[in-house]
Parts: sequence; C-alpha cells; structure tokens
Amino acid sequence: MYEKFGQFIDGNWSPSSNKETYEVINPATEEVLGHASKATPADVERALKSAEKGLQVWKKTPPWQRAYTLRKIADKMREKQDVLAKWMTLEVGKPLAEGKGEVTGAADIFEWNSEETKRIYGQTVESRFEDTRVHVYYQPVGVVAGLSPWNFPLVLSARKISTALAAGCSVIIKPDVITPGVVMEMVDICRECGVPAGVVNLLSGDPPSIASQLIDSDIVKKISITGSSRVGKLILKQAADKVQRVTMELSGHSPFIVFDDADIKKAADMAIAAKFRNNGQVCISPNRFYIQESKKDEFVNLFIEKTKKLKIGNGMDPDTQLGPLTTKKRLDEIEELVEQTKQEGAKVLLGGKRPAGFNKGFFYEPTIFDNVKDDYTIMKQEPFGPLVPMLSFKSFDEVIERANNHELGLCSYVCTNSMETAHLASEQLETGSVAVNTGVVAIAEAPFGGIKQSGYGREGGSMAIKDYLNVKYTHMGIKG
Repeated sequence: MYEKFGQFIDGNWSPSSNKETYEVINPATEEVLGHASKATPADVERALKSAEKGLQVWKKTPPWQRAYTLRKIADKMREKQDVLAKWMTLEVGKPLAEGKGEVTGAADIFEWNSEETKRIYGQTVESRFEDTRVHVYYQPVGVVAGLSPWNFPLVLSARKISTALAAGCSVIIKPDVITPGVVMEMVDICRECGVPAGVVNLLSGDPPSIASQLIDSDIVKKISITGSSRVGKLILKQAADKVQRVTMELSGHSPFIVFDDADIKKAADMAIAAKFRNNGQVCISPNRFYIQESKKDEFVNLFIEKTKKLKIGNGMDPDTQLGPLTTKKRLDEIEELVEQTKQEGAKVLLGGKRPAGFNKGFFYEPTIFDNVKDDYTIMKQEPFGPLVPMLSFKSFDEVIERANNHELGLCSYVCTNSMETAHLASEQLETGSVAVNTGVVAIAEAPFGGIKQSGYGREGGSMAIKDYLNVKYTHMGIKG
C-alpha cells in the first residue's frame, strides 16, 4: 500500500536513503497493511534543506496565488474523500463514516486558511512625530516542523500544513508511524495541486529521533505539535535552546456536566456521540461525567440503554459504530486502567472486558463505572478509550470547583436549559473551549487549543495564522 509513497522531499517521493521500512498494522484484523518508508538522519537533513529552499519561493508567492492553491487542495480532498477515508479506517480503525467526516473537516481547514491568506492585515499607527510614519506588518516565521499524532491524522496534519502555507511558510510534516498512509495521500494532493517543490515535505519514521533532529536544526523556526503533555514538555525543553516558536495542543481530561434542568435525552445522545467518537481516542473526549443528583439515575440508565445498541466491529463495515482501539499498547493500557478502577472501589455497570466473538483486533467494550470518587486514577489520568466514570453533584459551585480541579484544561461540556447556568459555567470552567448543549467543538472557523498543561497557542479561527507570522514594526522618517 505504501510503495508509491515514501519520503516526500523537494517535490518528489523516494524511499529512505537506506531503503529501510517498518510495518503498519490494521487494528481491526492485526494484519500487516504494508511497509512504510523509515527516514534516516540523512533524509531529515535533505528535508530541512528542501524546506529552506522552498521557503524562498513560497514567501514570495502572492497571497492570492497561495489562496488559490489552498482552495484547490480543499476541493481535491473532497473529490478523494472515499480514498482518504479508507486509509483512515484501515490505519486508525475508526468507522468509515467517521473517516469521511474527518476528510470533510480537513478540507474545510484548507478552505478556511485559503481565505485567511488574503486577510493578513498590517496596521498604520499615528506617529507622535510630524515627519515619521509607524507601520506594523507581518512576515512568515520560516520553516515549520509539524508533529502530528495518529488519532486524527488528517485533520491535525491539515491544521499544521494549511496554516503554514497560508502564512507563507514552508513545512515539514511528520505523521505518526501508526498512520503514515493517509497523510502521505494528503501531501500527494498538495503536489497534484501545484504546491512548489520544497514547500511541503513529509518525513515518515521514528517520531522521537525525527522530531529531535528537526528541533535541533537552526533551519526550523516554529514547531506545531499535537500530542500528550509528557511529549509536549520534552519538545518545549528542546525548543527552548533554539528559542523556537511552539504551538502545543496537548492532553485533555474533559468534564461533562449535566444540570438537572437539561433535556436528559438530548444530553445522553450528545454524551454518547462525543464519548465514543473514535472509540474515545480523542483529546477532547468527555472523560469525567458529573450528573446532578436528581437526574443521575435517569441519565445513567438512558446512557447504558443507548450504549448497548452500539455496533462494535471492523470500521470497513458500514454498520459499525465502534471500531477497535488503534494499537495493542492502547488496549493493554485500557485493560490495566479498568482493573485499577475496579480495585479502587468502582462498580462496573456495563462492559469491562473485550467483546465476545472477536478472535483478532484490538476491540474493547464501552465500559461504564459507578461509585467513582474524584481521587481515583481514572479521574486524573486521561483514559483515551471507551471508559465512562459516572459521578453526581449537588450544586453549581461544587461541580465547577471539582471540574476545575485538574492540571489539564482543554475542553469541557455543559448540558442545561438555563441561559444563566450556560453563561456562568462557560465563563468559570478553566478550559480552552466549552461546548454547551452540543458535542461539536473543533471547527475550522473557531480557535482550538488548551490552557494549563493542555498547552498554548491556537489552531483554527482567525488567531491561528498569527502564530506562523513574525510581527515587524517600521518607524519611517519621510525626510531623507
């Protein structure tokens, strides 16, 4: 499957310098999908030189031409929706319908950034002096290293590539070893749509060694990473030596709060859609469920009833709603966390084991816990899987305090029919985004990112492009 790709450097696909490859596994069948190219240090160095050369071309390309190219990429991605979605289902395991939705989201990001390209506004400031003028304008920051994870390989790579291109930067994207194919397909679309050689480059292979070499280079001026808080901190420490610009979207542990005035049926539907998307392997997945006391039993019973109806299976089956976990490591960690949660005193209401009838694949049942306390491991550690701890609360102030009592602050969810509760909760929750009565959070037109140890900087919306630009101020005397 990977033979037509490899490393993408200076506008061409090629094998790594030593022809080395690695296996990519289908998580639904545990079969080898194929062998993807594994970059060597020499390949990384070539990509750096390529991006440096590409920058000189792209930063001089007029913004309207950049915009046209980005829009063309968006349209081509939509044309190839089925191809891209199939890649994602085979590599990640997510249902085909979810894969198609991700393609649409990634194309929207390219379209949004195509329009932002034309709106990099400078500023003229009134000078205090009669014979001078004050001008503020923006210039591309330089070569960008985009470090992308496996759970949403297309959307997260699209954010990094399209924002860099919109700003006039060149980019080196490094997909995860688990999901190289879908990102390779997208990069090939960039080539098809006329992105000049060297402007977009791709390195496939060992993430830590490639990332370390990229960050260690004087050529890279900005890093954009989506990943765990642990990895983000390591990247940040290394980037500090070069004083490189860093955008980080890191781990989350989102609270899901249901107040007693909420529409319980709508809240349950919203919770299930948000929680079990990509089998809970989502940084904004709701992981801590707080239900107001008087409605807890009703909500939990409805949630269990609806969860039982979810069809587990291979994502290539159009009826599948819940695919496998993406890796054996993820499955082992989920099993370990379930056992630990039980040992700490929680009661399993549903699931808690691998589903019957699956001899192959990294499948695990949706698992709902009761009798959970705030100090349990599952309430502190991001589960990144289909685990649902149910807790209750008495008052508004109590639940806001408990929800905020966490080192992570990426996203939170609120269900209420009270305008006052909605406003106060969204203002007081310590997260980068709040979803009130909706499960939809990450959209192209809105700034996405976290606070606290969930990172900083934003992707999406009108703010994102500023992180890829340097501000320059010129004080100009008009008399020579």
